[in-house]
Amino acid sequence: MNTLSDFGRDVEYHFARGLRAYLARVAHAAGVGFESCSLDFGLPSSAYVALDRTRRDRPDEDLALVWDEVHGWAAVAEPACGGAAEVLAYLGGNDVLPSPSVVARFLDALDDACPECPPVFRTAGHHEDLVGRLPVTGPEGLLRPSSPAW
Repeated sequence: MNTLSDFGRDVEYHFARGLRAYLARVAHAAGVGFESCSLDFGLPSSAYVALDRTRRDRPDEDLALVWDEVHGWAAVAEPACGGAAEVLAYLGGNDVLPSPSVVARFLDALDDACPECPPVFRTAGHHEDLVGRLPVTGPEGLLRPSSPAW
């Protein structure tokens, strides 16, 4: 992991901690626990949330949310027999870190969504611009948001 310092603050440490807390809140809003999540702090940083639901027209495929720091959130279908996940839809919008309630509404409307080109919000790395927007507590602080919108 790349360690950047911002006036004595370890940016990557705060980024990782904040991203874990954000992911826990998104998982909670989607109806699953943090144990359904995984994170990859490579470049680009990414996250995965396994869901306890399927899409109406694809009942034999597992549904998951994936996030990366460039494209934001997408819903994917994973074949039960293995194979590559297929992107069903991208959340889009204008934010790589939308509130957990926005991600949950995206999931609720997924049966009507169509695949689109992935949005590009930013380039990977240089997490200084995301640290201040992420929650300040880890997954254990799920019910203590850092801002009123969450």
